[in-house]
Amino acid sequence: MEGFSDPLDRALLDDWQRGFPVTARPYTALAQALGTTEQGVIRRLQAKLDAGQITRVGATVAPNTISASTLAAVAAPESRIEEVAAIIGEEPGVNHSYLRENEWNLWFVATGPDRAHVDAALARIGRRSGLRVLDLPLVRPFNLDLGFSLRGEATSRPVTPPPDTSVLQEGDRDIVQALTTGLPLTSRPYAEIGDRLGRDMDDVLARIRVLIDARIIARLGVIVRHRALGWRANAMVVWDLPADAIDRAGPRLAAQPGITLCYERQPVPGVWPYRLYCMIHARSRAEALDRLQSVSALPELADAPHLALFSSQCFKQTGAMVAASGGKRERA
Repeated sequence: MEGFSDPLDRALLDDWQRGFPVTARPYTALAQALGTTEQGVIRRLQAKLDAGQITRVGATVAPNTISASTLAAVAAPESRIEEVAAIIGEEPGVNHSYLRENEWNLWFVATGPDRAHVDAALARIGRRSGLRVLDLPLVRPFNLDLGFSLRGEATSRPVTPPPDTSVLQEGDRDIVQALTTGLPLTSRPYAEIGDRLGRDMDDVLARIRVLIDARIIARLGVIVRHRALGWRANAMVVWDLPADAIDRAGPRLAAQPGITLCYERQPVPGVWPYRLYCMIHARSRAEALDRLQSVSALPELADAPHLALFSSQCFKQTGAMVAASGGKRERA
């Protein structure tokens, strides 16, 4: 982890990417675990936020549970990359946008309270840019945790059961939107969210615990900017497999060490045949390619055509839009 000689900084950013305390004073719980003070934790997190090394302390959400999302791409001419990236980034529901090494070079995630909202955002981007927008809806996730070890430990995570949407209640969307925007860096952040929503803190805490247990909140913790922390080799790998092979290949790929995201998406016949996706984050291109070579040798993936789309620039990285109003957005 570049630039972090302080063991407290390393532990704060590596050990608290998930499992963040859902208690009245969560930063006190972190302080007790780290052997420091609540205000010391808050100051460190604020410094990392100001330096662009984290986007927020908050939640990531299982897609298409409490809101809608899709992965999309456009093929922007080289002379228009910055212009088209700006058009994409102006959509408040776009929460991730990257330049990747492919003819389809600008990739982004569009989110919103429902699919109609996402469709409208894609249509606006298409009209304003004059480019075709490749829409690649999620079919099923195998690993959407998105956290990974900054110490370089290639750990694997078990494939989790699908989210249980039967637990959703009125008002949950507003709580989740507050968490995806980011927890306040104050002593009682959940109480502050409750005050903002006109709800009791204990009620907010209870609903968050339910949503975590139901896997609708996929992860609650420190959301890092991996590129700013030295993990600059970011490859989205896409695999051309028949639909009936995904049942075996998806879970096997998701369980491999170093795979930080894995899912199946709808292909676009005649344009984009790839169904299975995974993410590899590494400190160097060579390290990422070594990891790719290892997973390519799996029997379920052997001889499967694939592409490694390395990112060369991040244009936007923020929380998902869950509620129509969007709430306050943290800087991209």
